[in-house]
Amino acid sequence: MKTTIIVNGRLHDIEHDARRTLLETLRDDLDLAGTKKGCDHGQCGACTVLLNGERVNACLCLTAMHDGDQITTIEGIGSSERLSALQKAFIEKDGYQCGYCTPGQIMSAAAMLRELRNGAPSYVSEDLETSELSDSEMAERMSGNLCRCSAYPLIREAIAIAAEVEK
Repeated sequence: MKTTIIVNGRLHDIEHDARRTLLETLRDDLDLAGTKKGCDHGQCGACTVLLNGERVNACLCLTAMHDGDQITTIEGIGSSERLSALQKAFIEKDGYQCGYCTPGQIMSAAAMLRELRNGAPSYVSEDLETSELSDSEMAERMSGNLCRCSAYPLIREAIAIAAEVEK
């Protein structure tokens, strides 16, 4: 089967098995190893990417379902020569330990900050009209991304720093 996807701004025509996941396509076909395979069940968030601007677990998406869609991976957020505000903040605050979950954490944080700017409430938002970047708000919105090393306080500090930079 053939699917056309736009990954980090580049068009790709992919020949693949209909059962192939987006995670497998990104890692194995496009050599984008930044998106990690963690649990392969959508429970850890290591494979988080942006699909048309929304965060998804790539291990739960079939490539065939996303013909024409735009995907952003960690490689599309920044590079070693030009880090994004989130990447810089993660380094500054040591918001990682082993680093395995870091790409998924950064991708999810990027989407979370966009959700907050757009006024989307979460379960812990005090009202439906406004959401502020509090520690409990970050913890709730990032709850789909697990860190084996338990660097959560440093991850939330890094997100808060990046949010200030992006204002």
